[in-house]
Amino acid sequence: MKYLIVIPARYQSKRLPGKPLAKIGGLPMIVRTYNQCKKVVSKDKIIVATDNLKIKEVCDEYKIKSLITSSKCLTGTDRVAEVAKKIKCSFYINVQGDEPFFNPNDLELLIKQAEKKPKEIINGYTEIKDKKLFFSSSIPKVVFDKKGYLLYMSRGPIPSNKALEFKKAWRQVCAYSFPRKALFDFSKTKNKTPIESFEDIEILRFIEQGYKVKMIKMSNKSLAVDNKEDLEKAKIYLKYKKL
Repeated sequence: MKYLIVIPARYQSKRLPGKPLAKIGGLPMIVRTYNQCKKVVSKDKIIVATDNLKIKEVCDEYKIKSLITSSKCLTGTDRVAEVAKKIKCSFYINVQGDEPFFNPNDLELLIKQAEKKPKEIINGYTEIKDKKLFFSSSIPKVVFDKKGYLLYMSRGPIPSNKALEFKKAWRQVCAYSFPRKALFDFSKTKNKTPIESFEDIEILRFIEQGYKVKMIKMSNKSLAVDNKEDLEKAKIYLKYKKL
């Protein structure tokens, strides 16, 4: 296949254990994420990569293709790299398992961009309009150059100023395209790279390895679930279609 959508799903989340199986409106989060992807591509192009049999059993129940990966994977991207070693494609689209309302239009955009430039690492971003998100450590903020290539990403409030005020900023949308070779290079390390480890943002490993990351604008309709507070927001979003 030219590409494969891989949804990494780790059970032992530090901030929300068992996160992929957390119910939102009666459906496990991982199933909701899968359903969003299925609006764009056929089910044979989607696979869940997990280290947990409970998650695999839920995937089996909902007839979702899945693959058991090592429990020693350092990050979700390492999990995608493990899939790449077993299933050969030109590039791999990574949609995080904690994006239950991921915008299908953004996924379609990402695939089209990756088809044009399959050898580039591509990541999404959107503008921050809420001051709380700017100062939230759950939200990776991005800065990029005039050609759209990532300069840095941080859980801290960037870009900042002397007054530490929120003026204009952008956040990461957790969807990526990775070339096969870049994934292999990424997964060669046995430990997280220094800045990746400090910030707890895996895309920074590519930057530390000398790779360029192309940032593309996406909608602000994604809602990543990182902790219990985010999970409650997701339930409210589903019920009232607003936050």
